[in-house]
Amino acid sequence: MDFAAAAQSVLDNVGKVIDGKQHAIETALVVTLAEGHLLIEDVPGVGKTALARALARSVDCSVRRIQFTPDLLPSDVTGVSVFNQAASQFEFKPGSVFANIVIGDEINRASPKTQSALLEAMEERQVSVDGTTYPLPAPFMVVATQNPFEMEGTYLLPEAQRDRFMARISLGYPDADAELAMLRDRDLQDPAALLEPVVMVDDLQQMIAHVRAVHVSESVERYIVALARATRESGDLRLGASPRATLQLVRAAKALAAVRDREFVLPDDVAELAPVVLTHRLVPLRGGGSADEVVADVLRQVPV
Repeated sequence: MDFAAAAQSVLDNVGKVIDGKQHAIETALVVTLAEGHLLIEDVPGVGKTALARALARSVDCSVRRIQFTPDLLPSDVTGVSVFNQAASQFEFKPGSVFANIVIGDEINRASPKTQSALLEAMEERQVSVDGTTYPLPAPFMVVATQNPFEMEGTYLLPEAQRDRFMARISLGYPDADAELAMLRDRDLQDPAALLEPVVMVDDLQQMIAHVRAVHVSESVERYIVALARATRESGDLRLGASPRATLQLVRAAKALAAVRDREFVLPDDVAELAPVVLTHRLVPLRGGGSADEVVADVLRQVPV
């Protein structure tokens, strides 16, 4: 399997649906290859769910979609044990989380109790119900969308939940040319419905193994640790980057290097990914600077 060709085919396939957002598409692929989870946050109607669907349809694997609503129960996500009268025993009925790619649409419209049902699945790739642990299929990825917290009917994702997402991206509004092309292309049909898989699940497993083998020098590792520690020491933050954030930044940088056809990670890879990997995990002090400003300052101040 040609890694570069396979990666480009996924980028091109998703690009048929999302116009003019190559950086967001590349980040989504990077998170997939780094075995992370992706959070897409933006206002309604800019293509968050379309990006998640296009990414899922580009890989020939099992896909489930969960529409998060205030009345969604944790058992709807993880599954439930049902008593079988004929067999006189309980049988486990898997929930929607049992798939290779799980699309969580508007995740912050569900209650915090339901959101927490994903914590074990996202971190340990397993689900525990009634004292029994059930492994999730591999590879496993959650692609969640959410509206900004200030909008009606939303709950703030808890810090532990946000920390499990490798990266958070925003699409923003399309430029005039991309929006005009969207009007012409989607007037009669949905391009996402016409997408065909370009990568098989076995190929995706090989691509993930290739990413794991990408080299990270000690100097780059020290740079990543220095960035994380600088956020923890910032006077503008109540909560800095966790050790999990450090590990996920390494994995994401390795995936980005591989997508760009390199066998080693550069400091530039780390600096490019730091805003999308770190920002959503940080908790600013009331009245202090924003998380985006803190990450930008850290990138300027920490020597490479």
